[in-house]
Amino acid sequence: MRNDQFGYEISVSSPAAAAAWDRMVLGFLAHGASVPDHLSAVLREAPEFAMAHAVKGLFCLMLGRAEMTETAREAYQTASVAARQGAPLPREMGYVRALGAWLDGRPSECVRALEEILARWPEDALAMKIGHATRFILGDRHGMRSSVEALLPAYDAQNPARGYLLGCHAFALEETGEYGRAETAGRLALSLAGDDAWGLHAVAHVYDMTADSRGGLDWLEGREAAWAHCNNFRYHVWWHKALMHLDQRQIGAVFDLYDTEIRRDHTDDFRDISNATSLLMRLELEGFDVGQRWEELADIAERRTEDACLIFADLHYLLALIGGDRNAAVGRMISRLHRDAKRGDADEMTARMAHPGLAAATGLEAFGAGDYRGAYLNLAQARRSMQSIGGSHAQRDVFERLTIDAGIRSGFLDEAETMLRERSHQRAGTLDTFAATRLDLISSSRGNWKTAQSLPAE
Repeated sequence: MRNDQFGYEISVSSPAAAAAWDRMVLGFLAHGASVPDHLSAVLREAPEFAMAHAVKGLFCLMLGRAEMTETAREAYQTASVAARQGAPLPREMGYVRALGAWLDGRPSECVRALEEILARWPEDALAMKIGHATRFILGDRHGMRSSVEALLPAYDAQNPARGYLLGCHAFALEETGEYGRAETAGRLALSLAGDDAWGLHAVAHVYDMTADSRGGLDWLEGREAAWAHCNNFRYHVWWHKALMHLDQRQIGAVFDLYDTEIRRDHTDDFRDISNATSLLMRLELEGFDVGQRWEELADIAERRTEDACLIFADLHYLLALIGGDRNAAVGRMISRLHRDAKRGDADEMTARMAHPGLAAATGLEAFGAGDYRGAYLNLAQARRSMQSIGGSHAQRDVFERLTIDAGIRSGFLDEAETMLRERSHQRAGTLDTFAATRLDLISSSRGNWKTAQSLPAE
């Protein structure tokens, strides 16, 4: 037995494996691109280490790709065999149970297994971060916050993960509307861990949610080193910067970031696709021609119509298919969602496909076809439950914008105005450029209607 960097025993005898494990954990907390290499080194040096195999499986499931589910099952089988043949510690078996629960279609049970670990070993920062990420996928913002806040007293100044914990706290605070506290926590996180891209990005979210895009650009400027080391999460931070430029109507900068950073590498990770599709859709809603940029995204999305892993991913694939005019593929995805809705099984992710996924997808299909009334009615039906698709307020905002624009285009002006007011209330009472222009458009439309009503009949 050896101890990890938090003082907890781990079932490895190899010094190299123990060192690689510690590097992997810190790398994962920092969204580092080096994580797969470190985990591979652990498994190479300690192939009997059940917890490492379980963590590999959990990492695979978080990728939201159908083909990775089989890899996760293989990891679970390997972890189970290693557990039977060895003598894993109770904490390590918690990870195996967490993986098994998710594979059984119960990611919320996975979270509970991780919380059981943290109740006994609160400084297990890996369990903290995996639980945080899983709750994020489930749209459980309040759970993210309560979990982290329960751990704060256990992480003193000497804990190597304290900065990353504060970064998670900052994000949870922002998602629950505590913008001032979130900014303070995020800035402190970055001061303690200079590579805490999650904490840095939590502060970027604060600027988004308080309609201060100029302040957000100032925050990100010069701090590129905080996310340069990242895996594909670095594309997401660049996406935030592009959103800020869009709000400032600096469209050249938006397209430049899209081409040189956000889609510099034509990856097919659903998170990268969501960055790209939501940005292009925002641009089109503002009347800007995005050229042929939909095409490569639509090509990827056509291969993912049957994935059925995460409704968040599916809805963004659908945006790509609509943007690329892939009507047949849109039809296939809608048909699959109808099949999912009829299954009625206990799989938590499938339940989200049925509601709000089916109504949201039907609304998106209608919007792409120019049926704005149908788009509004379906998107509005899904709207109150969109938190459950996962992601952040900023990520889901593209669907809010589409709902509002569909309402305006189909004459639901009062309803669209109410949505804009609710959106503003969520954003600390502020109006971003999108909201301000839509409110002006609604006012103008009402004025034109009144003028038309007062004209004498011919």
